[in-house]
Amino acid sequence: MHIKILGSAAGGGFPQWNCNCRNCAGLRNGTLNARARTQSSIALSDDGVNWILCNASPDIRTQLEHTPELQPARAVRDTAIAAIILMDSQIDHTTGLLTLREGCPHQVWCTEMVHQDLTSGFPLFNMLEHWNGGLVWNCIALQGEFVIPACPQLRFTPIPLRSAAPPYSPHRHDPHPGDNIGLLVRDLNTGGVLFYAPGLGQVDNGLTALMRDADCLLVDGTLWHDDEMARAGVGDKLGSEMGHLYQYGPGGMIDVLDDQPAARKILIHVNNTNPILDEDSAERAELTRHGIEVAHDGMHITL
Repeated sequence: MHIKILGSAAGGGFPQWNCNCRNCAGLRNGTLNARARTQSSIALSDDGVNWILCNASPDIRTQLEHTPELQPARAVRDTAIAAIILMDSQIDHTTGLLTLREGCPHQVWCTEMVHQDLTSGFPLFNMLEHWNGGLVWNCIALQGEFVIPACPQLRFTPIPLRSAAPPYSPHRHDPHPGDNIGLLVRDLNTGGVLFYAPGLGQVDNGLTALMRDADCLLVDGTLWHDDEMARAGVGDKLGSEMGHLYQYGPGGMIDVLDDQPAARKILIHVNNTNPILDEDSAERAELTRHGIEVAHDGMHITL
């Protein structure tokens, strides 16, 4: 299985266009040892030729320009993106579909709850019908596994997660199964298993057991502290209110990952305020001590 990190930041990217927190200002003025990052998305393939996009970031055009594998130029109009999985209906995971409108129709896989949001509160499916038929919806059931024909050696198991629907969603404060999913992806050729969950608010015993099957954990790295937004002076929402599990402290993501046997443990969807973006920070050193990596744009993983 080929895993390409197209974007590794949370919504707004890094640096965020209107943010002057320590991290964003430091990256702009060259005093911070960090990498710029686009908003989170990955691509998966079982052969390195046909690719499945997991989430369509608003930064998709830039991401495609930096990922030649996704533009093989075999014809006058071409793409290697054969299908798109939407893990949720968040704006920073779906608005890239508008940029991809010239390539419609696209095969899109998502849950019933995500489809409801994207045909009502944020009607992307309806809007894109005007471009060559728009989006072809394939419903992800919340039980069992599914196969996407373009990558037949990959088996996808959707995992309903405890997180939050987008602020625009009618059920933002009334969670439903399928608002947000993780994916357990198994390669039948190699036996390699990926667990991918860029939005993860809580981890229970059942989820911990599922994660033990994975060789690589690619999980929510949004915030170091639950109250990080307030500490950085950029807001007052807690990570737990936004559906993101903090990293540092009892029951945080570091504790969760310490109990997992996976060979690789990688944080993705990193907010611009998170001190782990500073590669010289004490927080980044703490992750290294625990064997935890931080995803960056362009990272390639093979399982």
